[in-house]
Amino acid sequence: MTKEISLTYDEAMDYIKNNVNVGDILEVSYNRIFAPGEVLAFIEPDEVTGEGFRINLHLMGEVLSQAVVIDFKEIKDDLLEFRHIPDDDGEETVVEISD
Repeated sequence: MTKEISLTYDEAMDYIKNNVNVGDILEVSYNRIFAPGEVLAFIEPDEVTGEGFRINLHLMGEVLSQAVVIDFKEIKDDLLEFRHIPDDDGEETVVEISD
């Protein structure tokens, strides 16, 4: 069963920080990009470099299968939604970003 919720950007970041774990699948949709991958690590914001909250993903594509870092501060205005699939076979959640 899939649970669908609508959150603001800040609420969505809180959701990721509080509910997503290493090993979970996170499918991020922003602008025209769809990046499904396994969460490898969380990287806290860095005030010195100006980088925001970041997630390291191992992409699950047929063409691309590499690790990437997504900086949520950089994609804030383009973030459409993400799908969270817990590693422990919990309930799948689709989070739509609202204004």
